[in-house]
Amino acid sequence: MIDPLSEVITLLRPRTVLSKGIGGAGRWGVRYAAFGHPGFCTILEGSCRLEVEGEAPLVLGTGDFVLLPTTPGFTLSSLEPGIPIDIDPASAPEPADEVRHGGQEGPPEVRLLGGYFVFGSPDASLLVSLLPQLVCVRNAARLALLVGLVDEEARARKAGRELMLARLVEVLLIEALRTTSGAGAPPGLLRGLADARLALALRAMHGDPARAWTITQLAKEAALSRSAFFERFTRAVGLAPMEYLLAWRMAIAKGLLRRQDSALGDIAERVGYNSASAFSTAFSRHVGLPPGRYARAGSGDEGHRAVFGNIEVPGK
Repeated sequence: MIDPLSEVITLLRPRTVLSKGIGGAGRWGVRYAAFGHPGFCTILEGSCRLEVEGEAPLVLGTGDFVLLPTTPGFTLSSLEPGIPIDIDPASAPEPADEVRHGGQEGPPEVRLLGGYFVFGSPDASLLVSLLPQLVCVRNAARLALLVGLVDEEARARKAGRELMLARLVEVLLIEALRTTSGAGAPPGLLRGLADARLALALRAMHGDPARAWTITQLAKEAALSRSAFFERFTRAVGLAPMEYLLAWRMAIAKGLLRRQDSALGDIAERVGYNSASAFSTAFSRHVGLPPGRYARAGSGDEGHRAVFGNIEVPGK
């Protein structure tokens, strides 16, 4: 069975950059500027307070796990916060040892293991917009184990390290996201997959993106009327069904173009277009670059990205 969440994570191509231990004692606080790359942490012992921009404050305790797919600005502190110290993660040096906040003497009152990674896809924003801004899993023993394995592998520097880290981070992401899926999730892929009817339509689109889907056909897959399906899908996913299908087809096409091992006509056929010219027109309109130029730009092209729900086309 096609798993849309796994497909999205695979296209994102995550890889670990840094993992570190964090400790704190007494009254302390650190305020991080927005970073853009995904960040994560698990609480090994003790408790602390997390305030993420645009989200309600959280008190985190032993065993809790947090994932920030885009890491907006946030403040981490003791439960009774001190005056926060401003940190710019983009310019701060990577620590060689555990980072210690607040009192430097004696054992820490709270210990965290966290870090950040990057997505190898130049179109990460296109996919990340389908994910929640903040993922918090309470008493996440499996996630704590995975974070520990990521940290251990990052420090060991053994042969095959990069591949091992990439796979571990993929598993970490899937475990975190599937744990938080549900009707209460914000609009996006997780909320759509939590709806049994909509999940059928999503899996159908992902399973056969080349098919000339219509709203009526997708509604039939979900066993809903056309109008009920359209309204329910748009409310849950945050995009109309055909917008989602178009964006997913373009995500697949971009991956194929970056690999540069398929003819344009073959790519067109795989994403539902009956000719290379029809595909080129649609791709150029959606991305802002013709397929050939996009392929030549390669993974270094950051200036022309289509974002789910907010399609940015240069010159418009």
